Amino acid sequence: MSIITLTTDFGYKDHSVAAVKAALFSELKNLNIVDISHEVSPFHITEAAYIIKNAYHNFPKGSIHLVGVDAELSPENKHVAILLDGHYFICANNGILSLIASEIKPSKIVEINIHNSIETNFPVLDVFVKVAAHICRGGTLEVIGKSISEIQQIKNLEPIVNDKQNQIIGHIIYIDNYGNVVTNITKKKFTEIAKGRKFVISARNIQMSKVYETYSEAINFKLPKEKREEEGKKLALFNTARYLELAVYKSNPHTVGSAASLFGLKLSDSVSINFENETNYVG
Repeated sequence: MSIITLTTDFGYKDHSVAAVKAALFSELKNLNIVDISHEVSPFHITEAAYIIKNAYHNFPKGSIHLVGVDAELSPENKHVAILLDGHYFICANNGILSLIASEIKPSKIVEINIHNSIETNFPVLDVFVKVAAHICRGGTLEVIGKSISEIQQIKNLEPIVNDKQNQIIGHIIYIDNYGNVVTNITKKKFTEIAKGRKFVISARNIQMSKVYETYSEAINFKLPKEKREEEGKKLALFNTARYLELAVYKSNPHTVGSAASLFGLKLSDSVSINFENETNYVG
């Protein structure tokens, strides 16, 4: 059974998600459609890139991933089909796969060229569905596009390290359902620059000097519950995707607030880590 995933900024109020699924079912039998997310912020390709990177590899090799974010065809926004890490991706060539392709080189990239035979202003519904159906039937990418050597990269995905190697400047690339803010600073980059030194993480007027392994590690469970510092407890940790995340313990954006609301942070805001010059600290 073929697996096709959908990641879009369509939301659920409109008919778009249902229409795409209906078109896929009309094209293919024995199909399994999985929604990764339809709540990507409108046209936010960095947010989409983060979601896709951390979801796709959990699916079996050969899965097909349709990405409907900033997908309208234009001279500067071509459509591509990509074979990368054993998975197929169908999306606009707008940098949306930069986070994956920066670590794993695509095996094959084609610029889709079947648009002349399809009259549409909804490319995910018509073009992307047709390409996915073609792949599911065993078709090759060369039939639906011309080979190209590279995909577009998103600028500024990598954090900046200063010349003195004592500061990392990153920015927020994702805010999750709990209002936790995720930066583009990876644990690998942090460890590489830190070298055991003390540090201070700064974001607006918030500062932290410790990174926890888990959310609950920030709570002293040896104290009676009424004496614990739980509500509003701010913390930093490397999340399951190994990106630095700023969070509030058991936050709820709709009631007690979250890191995003309480810290006054939003997408693209900067987050810096400053390290002491001495290297005698082991943390």
